[in-house]
Amino acid sequence: MTTDSYEGGLDGAVIAVAGAGGPAGRAVLQRLARSGGHVIAADADPERLARAVDDARYDAGGADITGEIVDLLDLEATQDWAARIEKDHGRVDGLVHLVGGWRGSASFPETELADWDVLHDLLIRTVQRTSLAFHDGLMRSPGGRYVLVSAAGAAKPTAGNAAYAASKAAAEAWTLALGDSFRKLGGDGGPGAAATILVIKALVHDGLRAERPDAKFAGFTDVRDLAEAVADIWNRSATEVNGTRQWLTPPS
Repeated sequence: MTTDSYEGGLDGAVIAVAGAGGPAGRAVLQRLARSGGHVIAADADPERLARAVDDARYDAGGADITGEIVDLLDLEATQDWAARIEKDHGRVDGLVHLVGGWRGSASFPETELADWDVLHDLLIRTVQRTSLAFHDGLMRSPGGRYVLVSAAGAAKPTAGNAAYAASKAAAEAWTLALGDSFRKLGGDGGPGAAATILVIKALVHDGLRAERPDAKFAGFTDVRDLAEAVADIWNRSATEVNGTRQWLTPPS
């Protein structure tokens, strides 16, 4: 592997997925593994993680997917996780950040500042720790990628989503700063690694459709389509995707 993209597949790529315990995590794990990647999943919930890993491994025909409980609010623990991956596999080629959470209110005056405390941890501090922990390893990779999944609300906050939108916007800014680091350290040849933001309105999956059969989910992104978009980041050059927002839902 001598270029900065994995056109045609992810054979041999080593990719970590943070916040992998939900439906989006299962879809991303399965898609990356089917492309030939060695996928290491992390989540704070042991049962959710085990279920997602087992389901994704089954869906991908017994592919190489493992799981590990990691406290992503602990920088040292996150650094240890990144170091173990690189030591065990000889490289680390990606970190997909799926850690999510939502808090909102009926109106702006009803905003609970406690919601900010929760979202600050989930949506910002986890990005800070994973980006710092994986930065050097991704720079050493021939095609390192840091992929953040964000929300359209970060660019167009609504009255009841102040804490959520502000948290997402902060996470985006942090990720773009990571991309600037990759650019500056990449030298004259451009960045070898890339930090990219995938922007959605919201996610939908088969279980949610079954729960709400009459809902239209207009503008929502299916988790399988998200997984395709995640995998495609490795098919494109670092120069093309570094420091960019890729809109999966057209901005309104």
